[in-house]
Amino acid sequence: MKEMKVLIACEFSGTVREAFLENGHDAWSCDILPSDDGSNRHIQDDVLNVLEMDNWDMLMVAHPPCTRLCLSGVRWLHVPPPGKTKEEMWEELQEGCELFSKLWNADIPKIAVENPVMHGHARKRIVNFIKPTQYVDPYQFTDDLDSPDNVTKKTGLWLKNLPPLTPTGSLTRNTARDDIHKLPPSADRWKKRSTFFPGIAKAMADQWGGVVDGS
Repeated sequence: MKEMKVLIACEFSGTVREAFLENGHDAWSCDILPSDDGSNRHIQDDVLNVLEMDNWDMLMVAHPPCTRLCLSGVRWLHVPPPGKTKEEMWEELQEGCELFSKLWNADIPKIAVENPVMHGHARKRIVNFIKPTQYVDPYQFTDDLDSPDNVTKKTGLWLKNLPPLTPTGSLTRNTARDDIHKLPPSADRWKKRSTFFPGIAKAMADQWGGVVDGS
């Protein structure tokens, strides 16, 4: 397989970046937050700026801001949370849709965008919106009951010039934990909910990037 220059956008954990690096690709992560692992292959900047820095072969958007786009939060558009107004909620929705649109329509050969189930208000605002290619759950990509992947989290994948992921594990929903949905309120709850899963990351690197010859 040919080495690719891969940008893992909106990722501070480095999970997907490291999976592609292990397969011999020139992989970089970027986020407005610093990298959790302190890697020198992380660019702390707005992804829209990073897109202009190089000619990327693949854009893997690990987790663009989805708070206002996801179906689970649609209620806040009508009854805003404390400290917010309806106008602010709809403005944040529009900003999220504009970012999703720019990433999905970027001039890059291969694109994968990951996001939870999306509500109709968001779908109508995204340029060239299509239905997600597939939905996956982390537990589909592990054989280990104690693995961090053995959880339920329905995740949509919007794919451009990439095949659907094939599950690599043997577990079922019956054995999967519900950790993500049961996280208690905390200052970093959003961060825990947005952290990516190693089993899915490995499947992405193996199936979309393959192993570079000689690496």
